[in-house]
Amino acid sequence: MSDQQQQQASTKKTPSDFLKGVLGRPVDVKLNNGVEYKGVLACLDGFMNIAMEQTQEYANGQLKAQIRGLIR
Repeated sequence: MSDQQQQQASTKKTPSDFLKGVLGRPVDVKLNNGVEYKGVLACLDGFMNIAMEQTQEYANGQLKAQIRGLIR
């Protein structure tokens, strides 16, 4: 394995690593049923369950609800 390949292998990030890097930042989450949530990623657990704050819910591209509290 070349030095470049070794460096790339050692810096690979898992999906969990990526999500930890965006904690506290705005995110868009799209569900399989097409509903989309836009808000701030508040926390996540080992099962990749997430909680969001200051969230807006969209269905068919239209704003359906604004959620000021925490959703999980």
